[in-house]
Amino acid sequence: MAETDERTQQGTGAEAAPVLRPGRPADPEGRPPARPASGGTEPADDGASDGSAKEGGSPGAGGNRAEANQAEGNKDALPPPEAAPASSQPAPGSPEATASQQRKRRLLLRQCDRVLLLDFNLLAMPDWPDNYTVAAARRRRDLWLFCTTVAALVFLSGMTGFVPAWLAGGGFGAFVIILLSGIPAIRRLYSGQDSHLELVMRRHRLLKDARKHIEHLEGETGLAWQCAQMVEFNPALNSVRFRRLVELSEHRHLSRHVTRREHIRLYLIFMLESEKAYSSLQQAFLDDNQQAIDEGWASVAATPEPREEPE
Repeated sequence: MAETDERTQQGTGAEAAPVLRPGRPADPEGRPPARPASGGTEPADDGASDGSAKEGGSPGAGGNRAEANQAEGNKDALPPPEAAPASSQPAPGSPEATASQQRKRRLLLRQCDRVLLLDFNLLAMPDWPDNYTVAAARRRRDLWLFCTTVAALVFLSGMTGFVPAWLAGGGFGAFVIILLSGIPAIRRLYSGQDSHLELVMRRHRLLKDARKHIEHLEGETGLAWQCAQMVEFNPALNSVRFRRLVELSEHRHLSRHVTRREHIRLYLIFMLESEKAYSSLQQAFLDDNQQAIDEGWASVAATPEPREEPE
């Protein structure tokens, strides 16, 4: 019985011990102490008195520990984030916003002003020989070569004795006449059609002139790449078929990769769309500038640069 009472007192004291929790004072668990199995009230009372004594002494120490833990946690905790400053962007329609917008538009106008130097006829190439004309000239050239070859073979056969001499002489005369008819100065006397060689040379000349003009327009900065920034005034500049063109212009390789007529026509279409965007940009700049003058915003209104007087 004595051993049972001692175990019961030890269990009661363990269960009544306070429980420390972070951030709050120690609280004993709200469970009633266990009662001994055998009857003996005096040991149970002693255990209860001991437990109450422990309860009376532990809350103060537990509260101090909790406050110390909380203070350490506050030190380790990150400081609260500072409030984000209010946005300093100017309101739409204000003089500051209008001035910033006008500066961007003025910069675009300066960068893309070379689009006004576009020569439509030089890039459109209206004198470009079509495929049918080139094919017809190729057939005429092949027929001329065939007739010249036959006449030369007849003449050579006569020299070797395979054909009569009169036939060889006729072949030689036909060979000379056909050969002379292929000379451009003589051919123009009886025909106004261009030869195949002339048509091919004309194509090469037109391509060369167009490439030189594109190189002049692109310059050192890439005109097509700069004009692509005017997509706000003409969404057609953001088309998929123009992306490769803009990439080559950005890397300054456009004039070297334009080798076919289809490439030049695509560049011409892009420049025409850029002209539309440039006109819209210029009109928007002038409208906002006039509005700034009407509102009295001297810092926004554009003033012409003074001209130098000739000496």
